[in-house]
Amino acid sequence: MLLRKIILLFSVIFINSTFAQRKKTDTIYVYEKVIVYDTIYLEKAIKLKPAKLMLSSLEIQAKEIKSIPQNTNKEEIEEQLNKISVNKFQYGIHAGIGVKKASWAENLSEKNQQFGQNFGIWISKNIINPNFSLMLSANIYSWNSTFDLDANKEETYLDGFYFSKDNQPLLFQRFNNKHFEYVLQLKALYEWKNLRPFVGFLANKNNCKMQFLVPENNVLNKLDDFKSNQVNFGFSLGLQYRLFNRFLIDVEYQHFKIKNLSLKNSSFDFDIFKTNNTFAERKISLGISYFISK
Repeated sequence: MLLRKIILLFSVIFINSTFAQRKKTDTIYVYEKVIVYDTIYLEKAIKLKPAKLMLSSLEIQAKEIKSIPQNTNKEEIEEQLNKISVNKFQYGIHAGIGVKKASWAENLSEKNQQFGQNFGIWISKNIINPNFSLMLSANIYSWNSTFDLDANKEETYLDGFYFSKDNQPLLFQRFNNKHFEYVLQLKALYEWKNLRPFVGFLANKNNCKMQFLVPENNVLNKLDDFKSNQVNFGFSLGLQYRLFNRFLIDVEYQHFKIKNLSLKNSSFDFDIFKTNNTFAERKISLGISYFISK
């Protein structure tokens, strides 16, 4: 009986020691750390310095056109360039000063030269070749007076009665040679380097005015103006010099032949210079022109 209890006791002790040496299963938690990378773009303004634009001049362009391959005919290219320049119109303005001498005024004034200013416009076109051109110009001249004749203040060369073509009496009153002149001119120019000699054909009209007492109701008591209105023809010679590409300075000589210097109004036809009705008018002027066209 005792032995049985001892065997049972050792059995219990053995079984407990066996279970005591077994390891218990633990719960394991696994954590995952995820790192996400992303790319971020930042925009930043950058200051850029403006580049200097190099624009070639007309002369450089002409050289570039002429620097062509050897298999191209240079003469044909130059001929095309000449045609382009020949077909181009140019226009501009002109201003100047000058002196004029008229033979009809020599007996009326001690001053032989009359000073004036002028302003005009012009248009030109190359023909035949780029060096030869025709120019059409229109100018207005303003001439200052060199004498002042007034029969009411003093004795003058022109005092007295005159008669119109229909025998109406006219009594001289006053006259001076301050007047406007209108000139239309056609010039032929040839340009050599910067020099441009020219010759021209021109027409002018002097707007001179003289006052007379004229009859009204058979009584000589009306003051009236008599004006010269005939057109005169002449020629011109001169030389222009190209300055700064767009400017021209010029000196010019003009010569007119005046026939039948007459003074007229709406009611009378009157020639005051009957003894010698052909006169010469000459002037020299210095001016400057500006090319408006490019």
